[in-house]
Amino acid sequence: MAKLFTEGRLKDLTLKNRIVMAPMCMYSSDDTGFVKEFHKMHYGGRALGGTGLIILEATAVEKRGRISAEDLGIWSDKHIQPLKELVDFIHESGAKAGIQLGHAGRKCAVASETIISPADAPFSEDYQEPVNMTNEMINEVIKAFGEGARRAEEAGFDTIEIHGAHGYLINQFLSPLTNQRKDEYGGTIQNRTRFLKEILEEVHRHWPSRKPVILRISAEDYVKEGNHPEDLARMINLVKEIGLDLINVSSGGAVVAKIKPYPGYQMHFAEKIKELTELPVMAGGLVTRGEMAEEALQNNRADYIFLGRELLRNSHWPQDAAKILKHEMEAPKQYERAYR
Repeated sequence: MAKLFTEGRLKDLTLKNRIVMAPMCMYSSDDTGFVKEFHKMHYGGRALGGTGLIILEATAVEKRGRISAEDLGIWSDKHIQPLKELVDFIHESGAKAGIQLGHAGRKCAVASETIISPADAPFSEDYQEPVNMTNEMINEVIKAFGEGARRAEEAGFDTIEIHGAHGYLINQFLSPLTNQRKDEYGGTIQNRTRFLKEILEEVHRHWPSRKPVILRISAEDYVKEGNHPEDLARMINLVKEIGLDLINVSSGGAVVAKIKPYPGYQMHFAEKIKELTELPVMAGGLVTRGEMAEEALQNNRADYIFLGRELLRNSHWPQDAAKILKHEMEAPKQYERAYR
């Protein structure tokens, strides 16, 4: 049997296969951050297509933490019910539902917001200058992640993913390229990991112990002076006992850098993180065919496979992969005639 279509188990969560839809910004909300009809169609369609776990796009724990003015939000209790309706729809469509809790920090592109970061340097000339975070601001964000976890639980999500990648706020603390602080949150690897550590501690005060927590990381900054997989593994090992069940391994985004992507270009990062942390990993990076996913799983390079753009192009990618891997996959009754 193809390993891609075996069940996955994370704490009390059972996934019907190893295929995960990666969080991708949809820019389809508005200044309220509420779920729209598009989100039900979009995520529900991928659930019907056979994906085992759907992880919603980066969802802001603070309004000033949005990437764009069209991002989903979870900064208010008013967001709970619309998110719950979306979760219920994903469940009814055959998949499990996760949500990525995020904060953009200096990569917030909403002109009306006063943006924050561990330093006062902008990401690029296209972004405004952030405010250098005080300890009070740091504590506000930590509490916001905890409240986001509480609201995610009330909305019925099966798992949460903490967004520590792609140059957003947690990544800004982790990377030496963006964190030049001289206090307890900067300098050494231990200090640069402190913000993430305190967020995870706060999240676990609000999130049930039976449900898994995923961490998304950028394993490579693509700049010599930046972080590399060995650095991220050390950071993960500093916090994993707090409660991490899966590492979603991505790369880049801390600073503008030259990246030359190719099919499966992030797989070796995932393999290294898995080796050095002894935690399960989710891997991807221009994975387009079932054979690519199956090779990574069979060779124990990864435990789950995330897909992004390929699921945007083809919501029924799991069915295509099943055909290639000669696995009989049950189709939703609405689409059975297409797979006979």
